[in-house]
Amino acid sequence: MSSSPVSPGPTPRPGGRTARIRDQVLDAVRAELTEHGYDALTVDTVAARAGVHRTTVYRRWHDVGGLITDVFDAASDIDWHPRDTGSLRGDLAALNQEIQDSLTEEPSFAAALIAVSFRSEEAARALRRLWEDRYTQSEIVIQRAIQRGELPPGVDARALLIAATAPIYHQLVLLRTPPDPRLPDQAAAGAALAARSGAFTN
Repeated sequence: MSSSPVSPGPTPRPGGRTARIRDQVLDAVRAELTEHGYDALTVDTVAARAGVHRTTVYRRWHDVGGLITDVFDAASDIDWHPRDTGSLRGDLAALNQEIQDSLTEEPSFAAALIAVSFRSEEAARALRRLWEDRYTQSEIVIQRAIQRGELPPGVDARALLIAATAPIYHQLVLLRTPPDPRLPDQAAAGAALAARSGAFTN
């Protein structure tokens, strides 16, 4: 992914004043979240950082919930596709590496969004939509493996993807342990082996 399923990456840049203002405001939201967290996020601080009038922000986004939702929506708009390494293990390892990189970069916007989802119901709903979008995009990894003959038809792609990526989130988000450079490939290898043995076959 241009990082993890929740990494913003570069947002599309359509022309026009309205689009420029949206870019400025959403960039300000991302910066405020990563630097100061959800509790410090206000329409006024975002407007000041973006260099736009607070009434402009209120008129379009209404409140902090609207700002958060639009940040997630912008992440969903990114034209991202999983890498094709030529093997299931390689594809899953590449996906895991992107997730690990996005969660360990400083500052980590991906980690900030996950944290916000526990504080805001709007963010939680938006994050669920983003997860759904990213996992749907990633199902091509399983489809390619079936086409290559690495996996039999009938594999539950979503279950396999969750099993492959879960160790990264468990270690970095739940346990908050230092990143292990071996983990992306180890988790991919274990999930690929389980899939070939029929663990995810419907």
